Amino acid sequence: MARWLVTGAGGMLAHDLLPQLVDAGHDVTGVRHADLDITDGAACDAAVAGHDVVVNCAAYTAVDRAETEEAQAFAVNAVGAANVARASHRHGARLVHVSTDYVVAGSGSTPYAADAAVAPLSAYGRTKAAGEWAVRAECPGSWIVRTAWLYGAGGKNFATTMQRLAAERDTLTVVADQVGQPTWTADLAAGILRLVEAGAPFGTWHGTSAGQTSWHGFARAVLEELGLDPERVQPISTTDFPTPAPRPAYSVLAHDMWASAGIDALPDWRDALHRAAPSVLRTT
Repeated sequence: MARWLVTGAGGMLAHDLLPQLVDAGHDVTGVRHADLDITDGAACDAAVAGHDVVVNCAAYTAVDRAETEEAQAFAVNAVGAANVARASHRHGARLVHVSTDYVVAGSGSTPYAADAAVAPLSAYGRTKAAGEWAVRAECPGSWIVRTAWLYGAGGKNFATTMQRLAAERDTLTVVADQVGQPTWTADLAAGILRLVEAGAPFGTWHGTSAGQTSWHGFARAVLEELGLDPERVQPISTTDFPTPAPRPAYSVLAHDMWASAGIDALPDWRDALHRAAPSVLRTT
């Protein structure tokens, strides 16, 4: 049994991670922002003390708002990450730091390797890339786990938004020229647990589902799971739906490191959505 600390315990990933850790027999402490402000270095040091593994799920995730609040995002995603990493190293705890596909430029056409150069397009991406750098510098005994397009039962997400809109509108228009990997938080939580329990090599890992699709394809799959006609989802381009923050056009992440370490990677995104639907979409 290991002693785990999970920051950002009120978030969507922690919603699934905490019970999985408990079910695996670990001693788990989850802290929300009200319990721990990770921008406070002394508070991080006190919180981490006595734990064997720390999972940093705390983050500023308002992608569009970060364009005008980059300093606030940097405080959490970079300075906060550095504080958690420094405390983890000081107390001998292994650290899992959750990052994002937004650190890549998205101009490629083949899955990004874990060691590919980072080139974030947005303020959010820049702050998360800075957080990755800080974690590497402050805590060599860490895993940086990049994920993407998260959905789950523990928070607002694209899948539940599509379900709501499908109940309100006859036709949905969804961007078809951004490609990525929808990832169920329960699968990512299980992957993090496998990673730590296997004693995987420290470094950058990609915690996304296998396969790839567009937001349009994801929306169609959600309607299929709801027993609705997927033809109701019409494709549009990114230029038809401008947002304050630029998004990567192609942010598919490679999973070679899992096979190399002999650890099961996350399952295919479409299979995951089918398994997730009863809890995430409340279809039963």
